[in-house]
Amino acid sequence: MKISVIDGYTENPGDLSWDGLCALGEVVIYDHSTKDEAEIIRRIGDAEIVVANKSPISRRVLDACPNVKYITVQATGYDPIDYAYAREKGIPVSNVPTYGTASVAQFAIALLLEICGHAAHHSDAVHAGRWAESGEWTFWDYPMIELAGKTMGIIGFGRIGQNVGRIAKALGMNVIAFNRSRSAEGAEIAEYVELDELLHRADVISLHCPLFPETHGIINRETISKMKDGVIIINNSRGPLVVEQDLADALNSGKVYAAGLDVVSSEPISADNPLLKAKNCLITPHISWAPKESRQRIMDCTVENIRAFQAGKPQLSLIHI
Repeated sequence: MKISVIDGYTENPGDLSWDGLCALGEVVIYDHSTKDEAEIIRRIGDAEIVVANKSPISRRVLDACPNVKYITVQATGYDPIDYAYAREKGIPVSNVPTYGTASVAQFAIALLLEICGHAAHHSDAVHAGRWAESGEWTFWDYPMIELAGKTMGIIGFGRIGQNVGRIAKALGMNVIAFNRSRSAEGAEIAEYVELDELLHRADVISLHCPLFPETHGIINRETISKMKDGVIIINNSRGPLVVEQDLADALNSGKVYAAGLDVVSSEPISADNPLLKAKNCLITPHISWAPKESRQRIMDCTVENIRAFQAGKPQLSLIHI
């Protein structure tokens, strides 16, 4: 079978092997993502299987590529795929639902710890000579924040949210969570509460929910007004969960002390994104998922997804966060 990897560089910039995939058919690999529909159509060509990441596969693309029988996405989110139209055309779509639980949770806490200690800033200051020149035993440019005893509020308490909760508890934090469903496993980690209660009680709010219509813009002027003064907000889930101008305003006013963000509403970030000029806003380029170990799991799952399709048992897309 002909297999087209239409944007493989994000998943594999060269430190992984495509051999497992190449054993399954005649494979053509393109590197970088594109939004140019004509180019995406060219890359797919007469392939029967499409391996995608961030390049959008629209109705027009699907209609222009009649040979496509199956699409597998090298990510958890399959937002770039016109999933409903693919289903209408009888084309199964698979994703990789659970590859990054540990790495994404780890990075959420890394963002939080950087806000609490500003380790990179102080290291840069030392290397710039400030400590040697100060004549002081120590110095710090930001408040040092201890997390023990503070309350972590987690919005979205699936696999990743629960892992964040476990780490927060290990740091001595109290953990509360809001989720549309509740589980006994989750209740062992956190106290389930309604959203308004979480907003009122949390010292740190960490977002780990999928992007649905009901969660789009869940952090906005109104919800921020219900939060504690000086709250810290972490988001390495989905950028559009946050109304960015509202968060920037809250950061600049001091209502929100700091934000740690690994995602924004449009990626790559636009030069006029208001968060770029907001006070105390840490932004990283969507790298929570990127450890080699996580990407190897994506590769392995992609191969298994295609094997399952070839065996007549395609794994349909599921969201597990």
